[in-house]
Amino acid sequence: MTKELFEAVDQYISKLFVGEDEALQASALSIEEAGMPQISVSPNQGKFLLMMATLCNASKILEVGTLGGYSTIWMAKALPPTGRLITLEVDAKHAEVAQQNIKKAGLDSKVDIRIGKAIELLPQLEQEKAGPFDMIFIDADKSPYTEYFLWALKLSRPGTLIVADNVIREGKVLDNNSKDEMVTGVQRFNRILAEHPDVTATIIQTVGVKEWDGMALAVVKKK
Repeated sequence: MTKELFEAVDQYISKLFVGEDEALQASALSIEEAGMPQISVSPNQGKFLLMMATLCNASKILEVGTLGGYSTIWMAKALPPTGRLITLEVDAKHAEVAQQNIKKAGLDSKVDIRIGKAIELLPQLEQEKAGPFDMIFIDADKSPYTEYFLWALKLSRPGTLIVADNVIREGKVLDNNSKDEMVTGVQRFNRILAEHPDVTATIIQTVGVKEWDGMALAVVKKK
């Protein structure tokens, strides 16, 4: 079992099932051309998010961490005509690239990009009664993942699906002595998620072109 094999299988699945359209391909290319971090979800993961949003029958989605809008486009494609997606991005330049990509995809009427620190924007969403959201995707800085999750709960309803990316970190979550804030951030999040009484949750490991990682999935319980 090698990295090359995992990537080859990932590409095999993509060719069969994903079918990136022109807007998604342009979005991925724009992120590279802008010199932005290559940390968007993979095409297969994007399709997975679209399917999750479809299964949720989501009409309101919240995304924490926009980057260039690649995952945003995937999820927004699942929305009904009156659906809405709010996405939070700390970097104004990244948000500008994302806005252009979302407009090219014809989804700008459904997507609202908020610029600022998520930890400050999330309370504002609660104050304006933007929720409850049907699906929430967390894919931003890892240190405050637990805080993002707790705010996500406040913006949820029974049945809301909360997805958090990058929670295995190539197995580094097993290192209890890690000093890496990205590792310790998701370790703390994973523990809180596992113990929280208001959700049913698990983690699915992922391999492929994005190497080895994992996504946490949590469904908010009925009170």
